[in-house]
Amino acid sequence: MLALCSSSSAPPLFFPRASSSRTPKVSVSHGCAKRQSALLVNASASFSGGLPFFYSQSWSMNNKAEQQFTISSAVKETQAMTTIEEDTQLGIFEIDPSLKKFKDHFSYRTKKYIETKSMIEKYEGSLEEFARGYLKFGFNREQGSIVYREWAPAAQEAQVIGDFNGWDGSNHRMERNEFGVWTIRIPDSGGSPSIPHNSRIKFRFKHGNGVWVDRIPAWIKFATVAPNQFGAPYDGVYWDPQSSERYIFKHPRPPKPAAPRIYEAHVGMCGQEPRVSTYREFADNVLPRIRENNYNTVQLMAIMEHSYYGSFGYHVTNFFAVSSRSGTPEDLKYLIDKAHGLGIRVLMDVIHSHASKNVTDGLNGFDVGQGTQGSYFHTGEKGFHKLWDSRLFNYANWEVLRFLLSNLRWWLDEFMFDGFRFDGVTSMLYHHHGINIGFTGNLSEYFSKATDVDAVVYMMLANHLVHKILPDATVIAEDVSGMPALCRPVYEGGVGFDYRLAMSIPDKWINFLKNKRDIEWTMKDLVWILTNRRYTEKCIAYAESHDQAIVGDKTISFLLMDKEMYSGMSDLKPASPLIQRGISLHKMIHLITMALGGEGYLNFMGNEFGHPEWIDFPREGNGWSYDKCRRQWKLVDTDHLRYKHMNAFDRAMNLLDDRFHFVASAKQIVSSTSEEDKVIVFERGDLIFVFNFHPENTYNGYKVGCDLPGKYRVALDSDAFEFGGQGRVFHDVDHFTTPEGIPGVPETNFNNRPNSFRVLSPARTCGVYYKVDETAEQPGEETIESETTLSNISVQSEVLGETTQVLGEETEETTETLSSISVQSEVNETTQVLGEETTETTKLAPDDSNIDKNADFLPMQTNGSPDQAPSEDLSGEIRDKY
Repeated sequence: MLALCSSSSAPPLFFPRASSSRTPKVSVSHGCAKRQSALLVNASASFSGGLPFFYSQSWSMNNKAEQQFTISSAVKETQAMTTIEEDTQLGIFEIDPSLKKFKDHFSYRTKKYIETKSMIEKYEGSLEEFARGYLKFGFNREQGSIVYREWAPAAQEAQVIGDFNGWDGSNHRMERNEFGVWTIRIPDSGGSPSIPHNSRIKFRFKHGNGVWVDRIPAWIKFATVAPNQFGAPYDGVYWDPQSSERYIFKHPRPPKPAAPRIYEAHVGMCGQEPRVSTYREFADNVLPRIRENNYNTVQLMAIMEHSYYGSFGYHVTNFFAVSSRSGTPEDLKYLIDKAHGLGIRVLMDVIHSHASKNVTDGLNGFDVGQGTQGSYFHTGEKGFHKLWDSRLFNYANWEVLRFLLSNLRWWLDEFMFDGFRFDGVTSMLYHHHGINIGFTGNLSEYFSKATDVDAVVYMMLANHLVHKILPDATVIAEDVSGMPALCRPVYEGGVGFDYRLAMSIPDKWINFLKNKRDIEWTMKDLVWILTNRRYTEKCIAYAESHDQAIVGDKTISFLLMDKEMYSGMSDLKPASPLIQRGISLHKMIHLITMALGGEGYLNFMGNEFGHPEWIDFPREGNGWSYDKCRRQWKLVDTDHLRYKHMNAFDRAMNLLDDRFHFVASAKQIVSSTSEEDKVIVFERGDLIFVFNFHPENTYNGYKVGCDLPGKYRVALDSDAFEFGGQGRVFHDVDHFTTPEGIPGVPETNFNNRPNSFRVLSPARTCGVYYKVDETAEQPGEETIESETTLSNISVQSEVLGETTQVLGEETEETTETLSSISVQSEVNETTQVLGEETTETTKLAPDDSNIDKNADFLPMQTNGSPDQAPSEDLSGEIRDKY
């Protein structure tokens, strides 16, 4: 059970963000054909009537081996579905009784899910077999031949053309069956396939007015563009390498982590140089960085082929094809296998919410002359997204379900992905697509005629399928609306996602940074947005993703420091107040988001070290420039630049979770949100977090509440020298707790916590404290719990097979001796109050009850901080690095 805040009552349900705004996605069409009228031909029927194309007895697959879903889940689903048939008593009503008033809606969509799944099982054998459509459609080897099948119910005639027949399809005509599926069998020639591997190929068909058109096969597994022809349409490529040329996976999938720490990345822009980078470059150059910073998951964007690079991969043209800009399918397999070898899981950013409207090189090209039931997309205005300028799928169509579900299985089976991040889920959930809609939290906004039940059923099928094929899969929904039960299991009546993105959190940070002075930041407002998520539905928290960095916006670091990042990031001279503030808040923003915002964490490539500026893909508006479509790794690799401090803190954050597993913990209690002090204190798991957002006030002997009595020490300190701080907090000091109030009477305790201890909390810093396991300590020995700080731990990398000092400060010890520190040995007394640098003025908080005015001030910790005097002005050199 997730405890939000310190209330003894049940945690609140989700209250969604006020706006559903989102950056529009842009598409460019290459030679879009004029829509022609055509005779409507009988097409594959939807579930409301008619039979699907394939029958299980005709198209049973030879390989029936499947990963078995967990027995408990299978039993639960069977029991739940049986109950639904009787009275729709779904498990979701027990979790959230307020949903019972929408019982009819849940009953309707759940019964539709059951009916659809049953139909698939009746005519296709099983949902898993149905999702093997790529073994039937497109190009496949069958008994000494290449067999090609394509669903195009509106076509009058069809041919296959390509390099292999000189682009003349007169001798390669296809035959149509009653469901609008065209087939041709091309026998091998001389013992070799008649269509050579890596040769160009297309589907040619004639529609109702007699016009012939050429299209890339819908199920094509690779597509390329003429490299010397600007704006050229893509060609389909027959991809069937010999066994010796196929990549063979060497490493198993890593186990599913308790909490995903996700590194969102774009392969094409992963390099230092302003050009399109490759899968192998990402694997060899970027994956080691991800592993070094202790991320356990990488989420890859723009993998599915998209003809317009500037769409960031969100206007997909070829759903089964790897984006050819970065290499071949075998190159992508190399990347994923290498990630698995490093212990990193790989998620794919999958786009099933819409498709590129491009005709000559996209799925939209099959829409010629097709009606509602014979098209991949809805017809008329319903089939177009007004903001994204793209086509919208008809999820009620049998062949659309086959196409999309098979697409998921293709990426899981062929490429060994470990799960998906579903893009644009809000657009899928509602007929209005979230356009100009402000979700207020009224449940009727989620369960009404505005809900696209066909899309909901598709997502239920998709999540059931993915988790049955791969029980350890991670599936994330990008939903801004906060639909209840989106992240609950299908057998409960939910949609089945594992996580949803906490999209309101980055909006709040942008609002604070752009519109409020630091002193105006509201602690209660911040805590509210970080903890405002539905009971039992998990979230992925993030301070910034690619959305916050694309053209027209800035990264958090650039919002904080702006142009001074060009001249003030040298460690060889003192940091300006603006740079000090920027680095301090950058660390605090990311840690509190990770620690309080969800059950997983996400960061976009480069933001871990404060990558400046914005992302801008080549487009007409910037002269087709790649200048800001890259990552400047030299900034963090240059030892005298301050980017290394933010990177080291990011690494420390992830290592902290590695050690204490706090992100996955259901224990989350906010004990204090002081508006006067600008201090937030909370517990997550077994750790105590103290955030001081005040721009000036340093609090000596600040009293913080905690659950368990005992001895606490610093686990992570943003003010440490290695993180660009001033080193004011001692890491080798024991903080002993004092009991508070009457045992068992929370209202008499301090901030409803039964114990407390005191800490030094400098302005704009955060500290994390862990309880020392004193039973593990032996006389005369130090244990891992009694080391001075988490930052001083040498971590053995099991995957890399070498010990890496990932967080370490240099081992120069503080010049202060323990004899200068007054330490009491009583466990139940506050015996040690930390000091601050004596050259600064300590400002006491307005609430003097939280301050120990009699505390002794200790000398500042010194651990070999280098001289700050600059030997030269390096601003020009730094600017050159941009």
